[in-house]
Amino acid sequence: MSLQQFVPRARRLCRAVLVRTAVLATAAGALVGLQHQQATELGRAESVAVTSRQIAVPSAPMGWASWNTFAAKIDYNVIKSQVDAFVAAGMPEAGYEYINLDEGWWQGTRDSQGNITIDEAEWPGGMKAIADYIHSKGLKAGIYTDAGKDGCGYYFPTGRPAAPGSGSEGHYEQDMLQFSKWGFDYVKVDWCGGDVEGLDAKSTYQAISDAAAKATATTGRELKLSICNWGKQNPWNWGAGMAALWRTNTDIIFHGNSPSWNSMLTNFDTNVHPSAQHTGYYNDPDMLMVGLDGFTAAQNRSHMNLWAVSGAPLLAGNNLTTMSTQTRDILTNPEVIAVDQDPRGLQGVKVAEDAGGLQVYGKVLSGTGKRAVVLLNRTGSAQNMTVRWSDLGLTNASATVRNLWTRSNVGSFGTSYTVNVPARDSVMLTVTGGTEAASSTYEAEAGANTKGGSAVNASCANCSGGTKVGGVGNGSANTLRFNNVTVGATGTKVVDIAYTNGSDAARTAVLKVNGQQATTVSFPPTGSWTTPGTVSVEVSLAKGSSNTLTFSNSSAWTPDFDAIEVRPLPGANGARVVGQQSNRCLDINNNTITNGTDAQLWDCHGGENQSWNNTSRKELVVYGNKCLDAYNRGTTNGTRVVIWDCNGQTNQQWNVNADGTITNVNGGLCLDSTSAGTANGTKLVLWTCNGGNNQKWTLS
Repeated sequence: MSLQQFVPRARRLCRAVLVRTAVLATAAGALVGLQHQQATELGRAESVAVTSRQIAVPSAPMGWASWNTFAAKIDYNVIKSQVDAFVAAGMPEAGYEYINLDEGWWQGTRDSQGNITIDEAEWPGGMKAIADYIHSKGLKAGIYTDAGKDGCGYYFPTGRPAAPGSGSEGHYEQDMLQFSKWGFDYVKVDWCGGDVEGLDAKSTYQAISDAAAKATATTGRELKLSICNWGKQNPWNWGAGMAALWRTNTDIIFHGNSPSWNSMLTNFDTNVHPSAQHTGYYNDPDMLMVGLDGFTAAQNRSHMNLWAVSGAPLLAGNNLTTMSTQTRDILTNPEVIAVDQDPRGLQGVKVAEDAGGLQVYGKVLSGTGKRAVVLLNRTGSAQNMTVRWSDLGLTNASATVRNLWTRSNVGSFGTSYTVNVPARDSVMLTVTGGTEAASSTYEAEAGANTKGGSAVNASCANCSGGTKVGGVGNGSANTLRFNNVTVGATGTKVVDIAYTNGSDAARTAVLKVNGQQATTVSFPPTGSWTTPGTVSVEVSLAKGSSNTLTFSNSSAWTPDFDAIEVRPLPGANGARVVGQQSNRCLDINNNTITNGTDAQLWDCHGGENQSWNNTSRKELVVYGNKCLDAYNRGTTNGTRVVIWDCNGQTNQQWNVNADGTITNVNGGLCLDSTSAGTANGTKLVLWTCNGGNNQKWTLS
């Protein structure tokens, strides 16, 4: 049977599992190669469309790490006592499983063969002994090193002498294999040496990732990699597929300091990269401060709320031997943990800010019509705050609201829910039983040339009255494009991807949306080649019908794709700001989030760094919490236009005028491209309004 005959037959067999909504369109140039040849030879059916069978992805790590309490002052007895307290407190039953040794276990010594040597006075039996003890409690063990030659203990000694040579540079394969042979399941690789040496983070961590994978293959023990380069060089652009998690900012608490509400919010704000987090890869805002001296119970609960709605790793850092019952109960709240560990693995995003500092975050959960919500009050007084179903991608149908800290249902509500939130505090809810807003399904069809030739238009059978969108997918071998993906507004959308993977291991493909950064997506086994399932990603799409999602892989060993379903998340909508003269978009280079980063022109692609929310407060907000800003409150020609934390000042307020100009409220000057430039990378500045086309903009 030819592939062209096989696919329609498989589709007829599977039509019963179709989930169709508003639009059915076609894509082709199927991701084929060897897996499709095998499909025909083995007679396996392919998935048809987006089923309701979501495949659970690996969850964010949960556990305990030594740094926040002990800094570098750790040894066998310290870790053993924490393990015992961890078990006695019921942390494993709540889902916590890792015991992670941070800095201080090693002072940088090696033998003549370059093998790490251990001070057995502090670590009797060596590092294998402590890993064995951790495993004896049914837990997993984590260890620490640095990407450079000299680690953090050399540059920033904390309780031990400066330790030269305490990094793994030059020994990546040797050290990763040693860690795995000792029995460690997790390795955190810091960046102190890498930073000082000016190493390229992406290539450096790729080498470390390769070394960890080689060690795993050699010993049979998975060595999970945690990238800790503090958000430098934008690891959210390249971390997926390389590591299980990557840090997105500096340490949440520096040695010797007390917990800070502001530092918690800073690390939360810089952790929001929803397109990067998916299918078992996680943004990491750093370890928890819950239970450290100086944080109140309310602050501890808010800390858990924000990390959970982010789907962030939960690595406690308090002293477990002195932990209060209150702290234990906060860390082990099963309903909050369930939100963090949701099998869909997505990140929550900001869906509303009706007044400055009153922020609503929503997270799409597994299943249908289920959302987690955090209402965060950053202001100095108690405020009534509202979550609207429409912002969450639900219709105005009745849904049940539950408070996750009182662990009780509040009631059923038809369109929204309002609650009073104390000053500098938050409320965490789930909204369940709602009706999903209309979505659009795009189906893949195999082309006449199974190596990626011209495509076959999809049949519109069972379209449920929807309208078929024109356009044909195409691609080369091992490439699948979904063309003409249409959305009503620029911003973040949820995409469910239907596929089959009958192997016993996850397979990967690279997803590229329009001209944005590519990301590696993992597809866990679905159980058989005849049983379809879905995984989800969040992507930022541009308003209109010009969006293209491309899946590719240089290897034949990829999953079999069939369809995608695009779901709206209206509260995360924004707009592109398009220059009339350049026809290019207001852009922040390379998804950078650093305060003071210049705004520029770039080809429009609808990415998170080009999606701007024009608020009622006259702000232009990107990434949820960064405002377009006239640098240093400048009011002269040539003033730089940058991004900065939103602060409500007039240099972050803009008038979007009927004549197409955008003027800064502080100085009345126009948003302008430098020297009337139109090329990619042209910096934006403020200039006296002159009616030029380089000062005219359209929000779309």
